[in-house]
Amino acid sequence: MSLLGMKGLGKKQLWMVIAGLIMLNCLTIAFFLTRANVAGGEAANDEAVATVGKKSILRQEWLNELESRYGKVVLKEMIDQKVVEEMAAKYKIKVSDQDVDREFRMLQTTYNSFDSKNNQNEKKWKEQIRNTLLLEELLTKDVKVSDKELKSYYDKNKNLFNVPPAYHLSHIIVKTKKEAEKAAKELANGSSFSTLAMERSVEEFSANEGGDIGYISEEDERYPKQYIETAKQLKKGAYSKPLKVKEGYAILRLEGKIKEKKYLYDDVKESIRRQIALEQMKPPASATTFWDEAKVEWFYGNNKKSQ
Repeated sequence: MSLLGMKGLGKKQLWMVIAGLIMLNCLTIAFFLTRANVAGGEAANDEAVATVGKKSILRQEWLNELESRYGKVVLKEMIDQKVVEEMAAKYKIKVSDQDVDREFRMLQTTYNSFDSKNNQNEKKWKEQIRNTLLLEELLTKDVKVSDKELKSYYDKNKNLFNVPPAYHLSHIIVKTKKEAEKAAKELANGSSFSTLAMERSVEEFSANEGGDIGYISEEDERYPKQYIETAKQLKKGAYSKPLKVKEGYAILRLEGKIKEKKYLYDDVKESIRRQIALEQMKPPASATTFWDEAKVEWFYGNNKKSQ
């Protein structure tokens, strides 16, 4: 199911995407660990990655534990990705950049902790979105849904296909007005906003992220309404005057903005078709559906029972 329909049909698919991104990060870790292992040869395997008193934990012991805990899951994710690529090529199925960007825009405004300042992270999100859309197209390629049913769904759920204006904000929260004024003065003199947030902000979760609280919209109830009103007046990269909030005083910085977007029926009718088709599938389908067709063989066995 695509992210466009997610608001009305639950957040399961969002977590699938998030889990996919986490898995991609796991793959990245595994890649660098393996590369270091190959580059160093046996000497690298005997390298101590930690010491506890006089005892050491060797790199090979560490790698063995990682494989034992996560090896099967990571390998299956890698296989699934390759299977989707192979089957998409076989059936000449493609996903446009426009479709990926549309889903990415929705993801940004739905998952508030999304890190859009990291271009590499954005690339991974989009790779996972593209892979998910390709899989959905593969799974539903033979399913037909009438135009009447598609249009009826769209007309009843137009609000699901609207991306509200959203503001990517960072904040610094301190307890007193005096502290806020001091921080504002330091910012005016060129101090780093993220550094001050990490050093001064009493809101620990965002402080660890340099004050970053992700995207918020007018429907967001986690932050004061004045956050949105203030954000509307800021230019990208600018910060606000101290604002009185429940925890004390806040200074906001506008990191970026997503403009409101209302998608027309023609923009999303294929996404709706996939949603309707996927809801009818029992049990939930996945890339393993195509393992036999792709002639998959792997370390843990040659059939899907070993998964």
